[in-house]
Amino acid sequence: MATTNPVIYFEIPVNDLPRASSFYSYVFGFVFENEVIDNYEMALFPFSESKSGISGALAKGDVYIPTKNGVILYFKTADIDDTLQKVIEYGGRILYPKTENSQYGFFIAEFEDSEGNRIALHQQDV
Repeated sequence: MATTNPVIYFEIPVNDLPRASSFYSYVFGFVFENEVIDNYEMALFPFSESKSGISGALAKGDVYIPTKNGVILYFKTADIDDTLQKVIEYGGRILYPKTENSQYGFFIAEFEDSEGNRIALHQQDV
């Protein structure tokens, strides 16, 4: 039996690392740390051992192909409307509009990032 959550890290494929870093910085306010890991360019999302949740990276290289198909990552946001507005302002597209789940008390939405990936949003407490 697992003693922790099963997912510990993610990588979002990108074609243009500076463009993608700028997009996520504008939309979410993230500050990235750039690294080269296994000969691939990475922009690491913020991470703190003392906070809950996982972290990951924007990843550029021949094995990283942006897509709207496959796994969907959900980013937490305090204001889904504001976040979606920033997505539009920075050239992204809304793929699934803000939708309420009144049974569990949250909103979700999905957007296409600057690289063509499907990314989801989650806002608790509707």
